[in-house]
This record gives sequence, C-alpha cells and structure tokens, in this order.
Amino acid sequence: MARETHDCDVLVVGSGAGGLASAVSAAHRGLKVLVVEKEPVFGGTTARSGGWMWVPNNAPAARAGVVDSLDKAKAYLKHETGAHFDEARVDAFLEAGPKAVEFFEQQTSLQFDLGPTFADYHPGAPGGMDGGRSIVARPFDGRELGGEIRRLRPPLSEITFLGMMIGSGKELLHFFNVMRSPVSAFFVARLFVKFLRDMAFHGRPMRLMNGNALVGRLAKSCFDKGVPIWTRAAVRQLIRDDRGAVVGALVETVKGTVEIRAAKGVVLAAGGFPQDPVRRKALFGHAGSGHEHASPAPPGNTGDGLRLGEAVGAGIDTDLPNAAAWVPISRPLRRDGTLGTFPHFVDRSKPGVIAVTRSGRRFCNEADSYHDFGQSLTRRIAEEGGEICAFFVCDHHVLRKYGLGHVKPAPVPYGRHIRTGYLFRGETPEALAREIGADPERFAETIRAYNVGARNGEDPEYGRGTTSYNRSLGDPEHKPNPCVAPLEQGPFYAVKVVMGDLGTFAGLRCNQHAQVLGEDGRPISGLYAAGNDAASIMGGNYPGGGITLGPAITFGYIAARHMSGANA
Repeated sequence: MARETHDCDVLVVGSGAGGLASAVSAAHRGLKVLVVEKEPVFGGTTARSGGWMWVPNNAPAARAGVVDSLDKAKAYLKHETGAHFDEARVDAFLEAGPKAVEFFEQQTSLQFDLGPTFADYHPGAPGGMDGGRSIVARPFDGRELGGEIRRLRPPLSEITFLGMMIGSGKELLHFFNVMRSPVSAFFVARLFVKFLRDMAFHGRPMRLMNGNALVGRLAKSCFDKGVPIWTRAAVRQLIRDDRGAVVGALVETVKGTVEIRAAKGVVLAAGGFPQDPVRRKALFGHAGSGHEHASPAPPGNTGDGLRLGEAVGAGIDTDLPNAAAWVPISRPLRRDGTLGTFPHFVDRSKPGVIAVTRSGRRFCNEADSYHDFGQSLTRRIAEEGGEICAFFVCDHHVLRKYGLGHVKPAPVPYGRHIRTGYLFRGETPEALAREIGADPERFAETIRAYNVGARNGEDPEYGRGTTSYNRSLGDPEHKPNPCVAPLEQGPFYAVKVVMGDLGTFAGLRCNQHAQVLGEDGRPISGLYAAGNDAASIMGGNYPGGGITLGPAITFGYIAARHMSGANA
C-alpha cells in the first residue's frame, strides 16, 4: 500500500514559541506551512513558562521612552557571553529582533506589554540596563481560539493559584496584598469570579497569561493564516535528496506514517533536551546518572530535534560553560501522588528569605538570577560534598505574608505541605536545622549573623537588594531594602530545592540565517533550527528575563525570511 504524502513549503517540527513564530512568519510570506507536534497538545515548554521575551530596542520600550541602542545591547552580550561570543548570530538577533516584534504587532494576533522595571540580570555590566528589554505577550481571551483551546497545553499547575494564571508585576503584588489592601482584595476577587465562571462554562481558564498567552496568540495567528497544527504527530526521520538537502520528513500520526515533502525547508523547534536523561548525564555536571535533575519542561522534550539533526550530519555545540539555564526547583506533592515542579522565581528576592546548604551556611545573594543561584549552589556543594540541594528559609511572619515556594500566603492554609514533607517547620532555628539535616549550631549562627545587618536593611555578606534586578522582585513597600529583613518570629520554615532548568543551551550549531550547520561548518541545505534546538547565542549565560524566548521568536522570523528568499 502506498504511503500517504503531504506537500508543503515549510515543515515546522515543534509547537512552542520558536516553531509557531517560524510558521506564522513563513505563512505571512506566502509559503504553505505545516506544524507537527508529537504530544496531544500544542505549546511546548513555552505554554508553561513566564512567557517573557528579551529583545533589545523593541517597539514597546521605544513607545515608553526607553533609550537603548544596538551598540549598547551588543556590548552587554559581548560581556555576558565572554569567550563564546558569536558575533554574526548576535548581530543577526539584534538586527532582526525589533523587526520581528514590529511584524508580530502589526501583522498577527501577538501583542506585547513592556516590563519597564524588569532589569537585565546584570544591570551593572557594560551595556546593561535597568529595564526595557523584556516584553511579554498581552493577556489573551482563550475563547478566540474556539474549539482549538482544548488542544492548548495548560500552564504549569504549580505556578497557578488553584489553576488560575497570575500575571507578573502589579497583578502579582495584588495577590500578595490581598489581606492588607481593600483595593487588592477587590482586584483578586474579581479575577477569581471570572476564573470560576470560565471553569464552569469551559472547564479551563480562558484568561490566558504569560506563556499561555504567547502560545495562544501565536496559534490564533497560525489558524488565521491557514496553518494547520498536527498533534500526536512525531517526526521519525528527515528525508534528503541525492544532493544531501533536507526536503521533508517521515511523520508518524494516529493514521499511520505520512511522508511530508517540504519544498523550502524544515525547521527543528522541538524544545531541546531537558527531559533526555542520556544527554543530561553527558552534559549536566550535577546529574551523574542523568536523573538527578528536575525540569518543568513537558515530558515530550526529549531531544528529538537534536537527534534528527545529528542523523543528517549536524554539529552539536556542547562547549558552553553551562549546558542549560539553571533554576532551583522544589517538589510539592500533588494530590494524585506525583511530585510537582515549582521553579523559584520570585520568593528568593522577598525580604526575610535566605538559602542555606546542609552545612547551615548561606552561599550567595539569593535575589540574584536563578541561573546565578544554580551556579553558586553547584560550586558550594563541590566544596562541601553531599547531595546537590539547598533550603529556602523564612520565619512565620514572612511565610504568611509572601508564602514560600508552592506554599501560598495567608489566608491560604499550609498544613498539608507540612504533612506531606514539602514544608519543614521548627520552633527555633536549631530545631529547624535538625528537621532539614543541617548543622544546628552553624545554622543558628548564620541566622544570627544575617539578622545583625538585616535589621538595618543591609546584607554585608552578599549584598541582597543592591541591584535594580534584585529590587524589582522584592517588596517595594518594605523599607529601607525591598529584599532584606531579619528572620526573628518563630516558628521557622524551610523548603528543599534541587537543580532544575528553564531550557537547554547546548544545541544544533547554526549560522546567522538560522540554518543548521554540518560537522564541516557548512549549512545543511533545507534545514533550520529555532528555540532550544539551536545552540544558544547567550554563551551559556543568562543575561536577562526572556533570553530563551526572545531569540526563539526572532530566529523563527529569520528562518522564514531566509526560506522565502527575502532580505528583510
């Protein structure tokens, strides 16, 4: 029996931000596009993410009066990437990024909001800025997707409130202040009523936020342009012609294997390898067996794009100092008995929260970026030995005011988290130390020493709250330092964190046109990569909020531009 075939100009493998941006951009240029996704839902890791995109010189920033420049952004990236600065790709990103943002705003359903106080993660570095480079998709009404909303991957449950998506910035502050401000209480109550209405009528939230809004808007743009998204469609093999050019793929669907013929090219955008224990074992220094790691990425992100590329001779860049973007992860027990993954973004910066290892000592400025936190943790454990883990610690006042990890602030009860072993409690610092297996005397001394400066809003040991990035995630109402307060009101609490990731950096070698390069350094005709399947242009570092998704949508736009034969 003859195999079913399907003809298109562009085949996109993966349905996260990089894949959908490629698809929308190519369709706008008149190309016939097909997106295939092996999981039953579309959206990839993007749909679970915060959805921020780091794009210097973006239009929303310019409209807000932010002054930036290509030279300034390039200087910052040159500093951040160090010996791994790829000038050609960085220049391509900085040139095309603003054009991509303008294209999406003017030609698609994707609209952006600016994070004006969302600072670069190292704002004091050459070219760093106190805000203006990070943008996020505007909230989106999921009803605009019609029946397709059922195929949109839901957000990561651990970073929702009972399933309700919460935006960053001012909206999050309302949730923290719900018990102290009538305005915040009314704001939260109004959102919760809408959420309950959506759950009653639609079975899921319809007010899409963050990464869910980004995917929802890109998917709506795809459907508007006639681009189908096949789910439960796994690519098993790329097809090459007698010249070695990639001209399609074999895709396994619920109806059998389909041969896809792609006249202009194939874009690999399958999300990197965060759930591939074999490659994790090879590239993650802390994961000796490949399993000592927790990722919030979907289970299907198992490195398919990299394997498909390798099978046709693509080179893999594994030389970066960090193979992934590190983030501390805690593991709350879900009601079905499985362990969740909670990435610690915000609580680390709140006044009255510190982190220690089992030695009982602090090891970094906890309010620095999650990637910096992860690097500091692995360095300290290399010195001390033992399990690669740490504990976020706070007192009772801070727990009820801000929460800690998956533990929500008052009035939400927290007893279940103690019963399941997620939240540790001790009446005194020494008692808490014994609960978490830390040295009691050293831990108590750490808190005593920290409190001396903290009572005056100071952290002489590590400098919490001394950068605009630190302060942007602290409590602006807490004076004099939004990130520093003593731990004094018992009982005391702790949550254990382990190493996790927000996406992989190691990936397919690519050029400035998003073309995948072979082992010989030459482009493989017809093969492109976007998102985490492509080696990161950030040199194994994490310069700012959205340095995964910003390049993902930009290089998706670049790939489409190149496949269409256009220069702009």
